[in-house]
Amino acid sequence: MAPERDLFANFERMRREMDELFGDVFGAGVLGPRHRGGFSPAVDVFYEGEPPRAVVHAELAGIDPDEIGLEIEGRELVIAGHRRPADSEGRVYQQLEIDFGPFRRVIPLGADVVAEEARATYRDGILRVELPLVRPEPRSRRVPIEVADDAI
Repeated sequence: MAPERDLFANFERMRREMDELFGDVFGAGVLGPRHRGGFSPAVDVFYEGEPPRAVVHAELAGIDPDEIGLEIEGRELVIAGHRRPADSEGRVYQQLEIDFGPFRRVIPLGADVVAEEARATYRDGILRVELPLVRPEPRSRRVPIEVADDAI
């Protein structure tokens, strides 16, 4: 009986070879992101603390904080900006993987947030955005009973 084969064992190698073969045709090769006009930064979203808050970490190494804009639209955080290319004069690249150009990333949040109390800090290439969560209203309310006056 023949040993079982892993059908996906060579899938990653095949994908890389296809990217190399068709990269320039489909705009997905080494220079692909520049053809698209930007990139999409990696983000982590988590919830922590008391009072509870949503926290978003965005990987934005090499980007001037003045080039970053933040907006809160309902339950979405929008991070937009621009990474400028490095000065390449006199360089001959063997490999070029650091994307540059404009970016816009819309991050869905799993809860309503208090936009007016949002805070953002930028350190070591990581943008940290803290968004306090809206405190839920109590689901039940005690209703006082008034005694009606019979003198109508």
